[in-house]
Amino acid sequence: MLSVKLTWSEVCGRRLSRHGLVPPLAQGGPADAAAAMCGTHAQVLSAAEVSIGLRLRGATHTDVQDALWADHSLVKTFGPRGTVHLLPAADLPLWCGALGALPAAGRFAADVRITEEQTEELVEAIGTILTDRELTVDELTEALADQVGSWAADPVMPAFQTKWPRWRQMTETAAHRGMLCFGPNKGRKVTYTSPARWLPGFTPAPHSDAIGWLLGRYLHAYGPATPEHFARWLATTPAWARGIFGNSDLTEVSLEGIRAWAAEGDTEPGGPARGVLLLPHFDAFAVGAQPRELLYRGPARDRALARGQAGNYPVLVVDGVVAGVWHQKKTGQAVAITVEPFGELTARQHKQLDEQVERIGAFLEARPRLTVGTVTVGAHA
Repeated sequence: MLSVKLTWSEVCGRRLSRHGLVPPLAQGGPADAAAAMCGTHAQVLSAAEVSIGLRLRGATHTDVQDALWADHSLVKTFGPRGTVHLLPAADLPLWCGALGALPAAGRFAADVRITEEQTEELVEAIGTILTDRELTVDELTEALADQVGSWAADPVMPAFQTKWPRWRQMTETAAHRGMLCFGPNKGRKVTYTSPARWLPGFTPAPHSDAIGWLLGRYLHAYGPATPEHFARWLATTPAWARGIFGNSDLTEVSLEGIRAWAAEGDTEPGGPARGVLLLPHFDAFAVGAQPRELLYRGPARDRALARGQAGNYPVLVVDGVVAGVWHQKKTGQAVAITVEPFGELTARQHKQLDEQVERIGAFLEARPRLTVGTVTVGAHA
């Protein structure tokens, strides 16, 4: 029998504290907030900015933009699950070293995929081309066709009712090798560049060091957890994750009767999860917290998840469980926020909801207006 037994409220309370959500971080900037949540999911960049702002005191949208494009303390790149993330620049060598060690997944049809030799050729070419500039997808496609051959630009990858050039299956690989990250947009067009432009001497860390570091960071933010939780967070194989857990110094605990693991000796429970939060699309806590069935209970399973996937709806979290969904619409200098609770809120919780709305308005540098009612907007695709 396991000697350490933890409740969901205790585990959730410690996670909320470590994420800088309850309370917000006492000090630091956007990079510290991204580090606290072990990477900020940025599929929707405006939502990622709010995720960071909720974890800081007095931060605004401009502070996150400055961290990305002025002081470069944040890097926009491909992170866990191959999705776009904002990562602390100081940690990027370790992130690249860890993500580059994940087992490769054969996701493409035979007539689309490229060989190992072509992979190496493309990664090297991408690194060379982006050394000192920012290019749109079309510009990089043209440059790669000139350097390695027209095969790199063949439109063979099915994507959003069109077809992408063949080389685009390598964006994640190139990013995890340290050859590519996002640059500032050119109008509405995404650009890619080299992270070495902003991080002199940058090179990915050795895989063995980086994997141990990432497991430690993950367990600090999301532990106790199981190998299957870790695998799901990274979109890798459970067998690989079990091997990593088995070779690490961890402490086994019971989380609501589930066998889970924490970093060695890190089994102290948090205070009971308390408070009201409005978490935006794809917030790291809402996506990464496991077991998911303990966070999304009752009506939340059907209303706040999209085919079992978290993050597609912004969520209202009350005392450590998802208790509603919400939506925001910014028009000029005003932001309208509609919150749909799944049950009745107490007077205290209504007051905390008002405070969350005010914080989001201040971060967006807009006048907030709260409506409690039905959210009619569907899940983010």
